[in-house]
Amino acid sequence: MTDPIADYLTRLRNAIKAGHRVVEIPASNVKKEITKILFDKGYILNFKFVDDGPQGSIKIALKYDLVNKVNAIKKLERVSKPGLRKYTGYKEMPRVLNGLGIAVVSTSKGVMTDKEARDLKIGGEVLCYVY
Repeated sequence: MTDPIADYLTRLRNAIKAGHRVVEIPASNVKKEITKILFDKGYILNFKFVDDGPQGSIKIALKYDLVNKVNAIKKLERVSKPGLRKYTGYKEMPRVLNGLGIAVVSTSKGVMTDKEARDLKIGGEVLCYVY
């Protein structure tokens, strides 16, 4: 697999389109941090790290509006790809939907949202947009 983060986002996207409640994804440290950010910002209902085998997995409970059956995540978009990395400074940090969405950024201080990176005045690689 050449791009595990794109695989993570695609598995989430496919589970949302299929209407699944839970999706299981192979774990890595970056995927765990992205999952924690999605949980903290209210895009997913819950998550659990399962240590089975050498790699382990992440079980993610997706969040739906029960009345309209609409998922909390409207769009997951991969920004920085293995063939074309996207780096940005804190002054040029992208704002997703004028601040309604989040950009997940990998910085020297760890994986965080665009707002946290702007507040800490550090730039990094823009991994994905979520809204």
